[in-house]
Formats: sequence, structure tokens, C-alpha cells
Amino acid sequence: MHSQASLGALAFDDSHFGAATNSSHVLLVENLSKTFHSGPQEITPLNGIHLSVERGEMISIVGPSGAGKSTLLHILAALDTPTSGTVYFGGNSLQSLSEAELAEYRNRAVGFVWQRHHLLPDFTAVENVAMPMLVRGEGLGQALRVAEEWLGEVGLADRAAQRAGELSGGEQQRVAIARALVNRPALLLADEPTGDLDERSAENVFELMQRLHRSHHLTSILATHNLSLARRTDRVLALEHGKLTPGGEVLAGSAASMARQAGAGTKTQGERW
Repeated sequence: MHSQASLGALAFDDSHFGAATNSSHVLLVENLSKTFHSGPQEITPLNGIHLSVERGEMISIVGPSGAGKSTLLHILAALDTPTSGTVYFGGNSLQSLSEAELAEYRNRAVGFVWQRHHLLPDFTAVENVAMPMLVRGEGLGQALRVAEEWLGEVGLADRAAQRAGELSGGEQQRVAIARALVNRPALLLADEPTGDLDERSAENVFELMQRLHRSHHLTSILATHNLSLARRTDRVLALEHGKLTPGGEVLAGSAASMARQAGAGTKTQGERW
């Protein structure tokens, strides 16, 4: 069991729960595996994953449906546990943290954006954004003030009092991004954040995430099927057959396919798996 003193050693500063370390790595994953059992069948979507993520990077992870992208992000967010291997956040093994420390890690170190926004439809936009601060123990007034500021950052200051269920899909995902960042995490994880959006809304949400990534000095990892968006991140990794590899071949194959279709007069959008 870690003491409060050891937990405090994980903090970047007063506004970030992260890693006080001279290392440039925010995340380090060593020999990570995950196995599920379905009746007599054994399924291993992750099999010996190694990954190091530099502070300030924006990384995209691509791969076929069912390859394990969501599973990997859930393990990085401490929403799931690996069968074997270790995840280090700023030099601290997540597997060595107590349940209370893991809860604080999930609340303050990590912001998570899902494909489906998971907003509370009968609560207002500002109330939804304030939820993580209330869970952390902040007073209602302070939480709402900070939530309003974040709604301004995502371009929805005028929608603060609107019920979440009355917002458009793109607006709901913007609220979800504000909610993910309201506690000023060091790490942003996004699982198909544009998957349910039309092309224009997807572009707007992706550009917003890029802007917030830069302006708030985030480290961001996105799982996506959209290769046209993936190639605009700092690094692309491909997850397939349990392994994580550089995604250059995937992008090259996609570019060649799009060129062939364009040559045949076919209009294409971002390729999806």
C-alpha cells in the first residue's frame, strides 16, 4: 500500500497528477499481454506489447476491428488489468498502485474520450463537464466555473445551459472532450473519438483535439479507423495479431489504394477498417 507521500510523488505540479521524473517518457509498456476466455476458446488480443510514449506526443493506433485497440487503451487508463506485463506512468508501475491511487490516476492523470460520448442526457452541458471535479471533491460552484471555462475552450460557451440530450452529435463529443480535460490530465486517451460523426464533424473534432493537445501540452493516444486523420498525428502504430508495430506500411497501402480509386474516378473518404 502506498502512502500519501508516495502518491504525491506522482504529481507533475499542483494542476497535474502525473510523473515527477526527469524521463521524457510519460508511458512505458513492457511485454503487455491480455487473454480472454470464451468457453473453451482462449482469445489473446494483446500478446507481448512494448510501447514508449514521449511527453507531448500525439500517437494514433490503427488496426482491424477486434484487434484490441480498445482493450489496450482501457489498460493504459487503468480501466482494465493486463494478464501479464507492466504499464509504467512516469516510472511508477500501475500494477503496484492501491485501489485508491488507481482511482486518483483515472480521475486526475487521464482524460478518456469514448466513441459514444456517455453524457447524462438530462443534465446540462456544464453539469456534465463538471462531473469529474465533483467526483474529486471540488465544491459545486468551483466545478461549474471551471466547466464553463472548458466549454468556452471547445466553442460551446453559449450551450452551457442546454441539456446534453438536445445537442448535436458533434456538440456532444465536444462536451465529452471538455469533460475529459476538466481535471487537467497529463494524458488524453481517445477511443474512436470521431467514429460516430459525419465527415465534417469528425474533421472539426479532430482539429479541436489537435489544438487542445498543443495548447495544454498533452500527451495523446487515439485509436482510430480513419487513416486520413491518423497520418496527421506525430506517430502511427498498427495493432494486429496481438502485436504493435510502426504503421508506415498501413499508411502506404492506404495511400496507394486511394490513388487507384482516384485514378478510376472514385471519390474516397478516410479509409475505415
